[in-house]
Amino acid sequence: PLTNEEAATLRKMREEEKLARDVYEFLNEKWNVRIFKNISASEQRHFDAIGTLLTRYGVADPANSERGVFTDTALQALYNELTAAGSGSLKAALEAGVTIEKADIADLEAAIAATAKPDLKRVYVNLLKGSLNHLDAFESNLELVAQ
Repeated sequence: PLTNEEAATLRKMREEEKLARDVYEFLNEKWNVRIFKNISASEQRHFDAIGTLLTRYGVADPANSERGVFTDTALQALYNELTAAGSGSLKAALEAGVTIEKADIADLEAAIAATAKPDLKRVYVNLLKGSLNHLDAFESNLELVAQ
């Protein structure tokens, strides 16, 4: 069984992956730039990986099936903020991606440190690698937009 902290972390990660996916889907519709389409698909895989862990451990899934709707009020506010800001310019949209990935990286590093369960660690490490790649991609695209 999971500790209360591990279960809470899984629920938070599930909604964070949904946040990333939903924001990137929104920004892809707004800007039609490949990075948002590609990374939103990756975030869907991250979302699914956390969903598998929720099911395995019998933890209730907090994720709402409607895009842009969150159980966590802080994530709801962040979604609203990032989609509004990202609508202003492509540069702001890419900066929203940087914001999301930096938050994900910090949370994943904390989650890795807080569990001894091999399956949780394995999934978190894989998600961390993905988030580091996403951050690099957003930062590279920002450099191109700034030129």
